[in-house]
Formats: sequence, C-alpha cells, structure tokens
Amino acid sequence: MSEESGRNDLRMPDENEMFAVVTDMLGGGRVRLRCNDGKERMGRIPGRMRFRTWINEDDIVLIEPWDWQDEKADVEWRYDSQDADQLRREGHID
Repeated sequence: MSEESGRNDLRMPDENEMFAVVTDMLGGGRVRLRCNDGKERMGRIPGRMRFRTWINEDDIVLIEPWDWQDEKADVEWRYDSQDADQLRREGHID
C-alpha cells in the first residue's frame, strides 16, 4: 500500500475475466453470480480456494466464464471489503 495515496495495487481482470457479485450460496462449492456484463451465472469455487478463502454472499469476486457453457464460470479471486470499496471508488464496479 502506498503511504501517500492510500491505494492498493489490486488484481485486475485479464481479457477473459470479469467482476461479479455473489448473490446466493448453493452448496457443494457452487455460487450464484451477478456478472458485470448483466448475466446471471452459476460459479464454481475450485478446490485450491475452497478451504483457504471463504466466500460469502455480496462478496466481489473475479470470475472466468467457461468457453463451452457461457452460463457457468470459475471463481478466480475474492476481494476483501477494503479492496471492493477501492474498486467502487475507482469506478470499476457499480
């Protein structure tokens, strides 16, 4: 974190990733997502995140939609509340 600006360098989406909000926990490592492109998708929490990063409703996450099924996506990253506030201030998410 930069002392003078109070800004963190956050992970930003690549060309095939986007921001999403977790709207519902479905169980079994699955979540319902509201994505930046306006679509609702079912998200899968991969095993590398399942027990290390706890994801709750209303969390901001970074997802990668599947190439072969556009209505599903993998959760790649979760932003904590301070990082989500910074993303809102900078205009990246609503």
